[in-house]
Parts: sequence; structure tokens; C-alpha cells
Amino acid sequence: MASSHDDERPHLVASDLDGTLLRSDGSVSARTGEVWSALAGAGVETVVVTARPPRWLHHLSDIVGGTRDAHSVAICGNGAFVYDVADRVVLESHGFEPGVARGLVGDLLREFPNAGAAVETDRGMYRTRAYPDQHVGEPGHDTAVGDVTDCELAELPDDLVVGKILIRDEAWSDDAFVVDVTQCLGERGVLAYSGAGGLAEISAPGVTKAVRLEAWCLERGIGRETVWAFGDMPNDLPMLDWAGRGVAVANAHEDVLAAADDRCAANDEDGVAEYLARRLL
Repeated sequence: MASSHDDERPHLVASDLDGTLLRSDGSVSARTGEVWSALAGAGVETVVVTARPPRWLHHLSDIVGGTRDAHSVAICGNGAFVYDVADRVVLESHGFEPGVARGLVGDLLREFPNAGAAVETDRGMYRTRAYPDQHVGEPGHDTAVGDVTDCELAELPDDLVVGKILIRDEAWSDDAFVVDVTQCLGERGVLAYSGAGGLAEISAPGVTKAVRLEAWCLERGIGRETVWAFGDMPNDLPMLDWAGRGVAVANAHEDVLAAADDRCAANDEDGVAEYLARRLL
């Protein structure tokens, strides 16, 4: 149990969104919005660190993007992008060179012929028609998505930054798909598992939530020992391990629960907000 001494208070609170700060329906509860907004007044900076691409942040103004300041910036795409939500500008991109991404997609589709592929870029998503997109109709999704053939995906412009490669096969429903894709991938990328069955999310080598959060903190003179980070899935593990205090929500993946320094209540119980309110507000 953390004490309330000022020297143990964090300078920065970083949180994942889906399954952590957001409720299971993707909404921001009134309680979470209230607590998150109050942290700045208590002298604690905040940043969201999410697997979501930039376009999925615009409707979450209760958490990020409401004003044009540090709180309008999110680390997204599992660390691939630093995005100013208020101005809708990608500030940083960290991804695959297009030629490398094209070759990797081709290799993976040959290995998994029943899968579909998509890429998240600094200009939106491009997906093959075989890619089973489960987010059609969600806020900010359809207008930033382009359908392409396998051939066209291999011919995307060279000036795009590919932040993530997505390989999906709905015939797989558990972690086994991620294991098999990891074996095929080798050291050519970082595979992040965020909870969706049959989905492999691949970032460029060296691109993780932890790496980008560390750089964010370094720019602001914030030491890792004064960072509290919250998460729920294996793609959050590097971030929770790096932070001075890594906290898992009660609904987290078993690997995250085992590795975390502390736990809070589940996302649908405003676990992050209640944890922060008790200790910081």
C-alpha cells in the first residue's frame, strides 16, 4: 500500500485506455473523467498510452484532447505515434519503412493464407478485403479507412509511415495465433497482444509503449521512479515494468496481474479513478 507522503507522489500518471481507463463499452464514466481532470490541479501530469490509432481518440475529449496543451497529446498505436488530438496532428511517427512493411506483410500472408492484413499509417488505416474489421461503424473509424486489394497493399506510397501491421484470422480465438505469428515474425518486429482473439498487432523493432513513454518523460525531466502506469493486457507489460509503479486493473490478463506492483478494481468499477482519488486527491 502506497503512503500519502509527497515524496512518494507521482509526477506523471500514464494509463492504457481500453480495458483499463475506459469501461468495457468504450465509454468514459463521469467518475473517471472527474478524477482524471482533477489530477492536473493536484500537480500530477497525465498521458494516455494506448494501442488505439489516432483516429480513435477524437471522441474521447473527456480524457484527452479537450484543450490545446500537454493533456491534448496521446501516445498511441502502441508507441508508434505521438498525436495532438486537439489539433489532429501527428507529432511523431515511429514505424516500418514502407518497403520493409510490404515484405513482412507478404511473408505473413503466405504463412497464414486465410488471414487478412491491414496497416495503420500516419494517414489512417489501409486494409485488404479479407481483413475482418470488427470496428465498422465505430466513432472515427470508417472515414479514415481505405479498402485495398492484397496487391494494392503491397504498393502503398513510399512516403507513408507504417506504425502497425495487423494480421487477423477469425478462425483463431485465443493466444495461439499470437504465438504462431511470433515464431514467423522472429526479430523483424514487436508483436503486441491487446486481447482480441485471432489478431496480431506488429510494431517496428524497438517500438513499444514503454520506449515512447520513457522518451516522453525524458523530454520533461520526469524520472521513471515518479511515474505510475496502469494497464490490463500483455502489450502494457513493458510500460508497467518500466514505471516506478505498475498497476493492473482487476480484469487484467493473468500475466499482467502476476507482474504488476499493485492492483486496483476493474475498469467497469472505475478502478483507476478510485485508486488515484484515494491516494492523490
